[in-house]
Amino acid sequence: MNRAYRFAIAGALAAGLAVGGAATAFAAPAPAPAPVASAPAAAPVTSVSTAAPAAQPALTAQSSVATIGAWQEFRVSGKATGIKPGTTVVLQQKQGAKWVSLPAKVTVNKNSAYSMRVKLGIKGKNALRVTGGGAVSEPIYVTVR
Repeated sequence: MNRAYRFAIAGALAAGLAVGGAATAFAAPAPAPAPVASAPAAAPVTSVSTAAPAAQPALTAQSSVATIGAWQEFRVSGKATGIKPGTTVVLQQKQGAKWVSLPAKVTVNKNSAYSMRVKLGIKGKNALRVTGGGAVSEPIYVTVR
């Protein structure tokens, strides 16, 4: 660093400290007062939360069959955790690289469960998942013959 630049910075800092505007920014923190010998040592303060943490929304899914014929009806059912009853869940199918919502949707009941009737026509191994309430289930697989 060149000498003129160092002097300019030092001058600016000194002027700021003299005015008092920047004194708190560069001042060393005050040391903590020493404990009084006659006072008992205080226990560290810890905060305790009285509210239980909210459960992360989660969905499970299972199929009533592993293999079906084209356009045969089967069921996809599961449980919802951390999702309010009455929330709509939608069945999705993986088509290429994208998940596409199918016209199969139901609401979560008061027991945090759901069950929907499904018909598939795309032959082969179909990847399905359920989504809703901020949660997505793990994929399940149904083969259509």
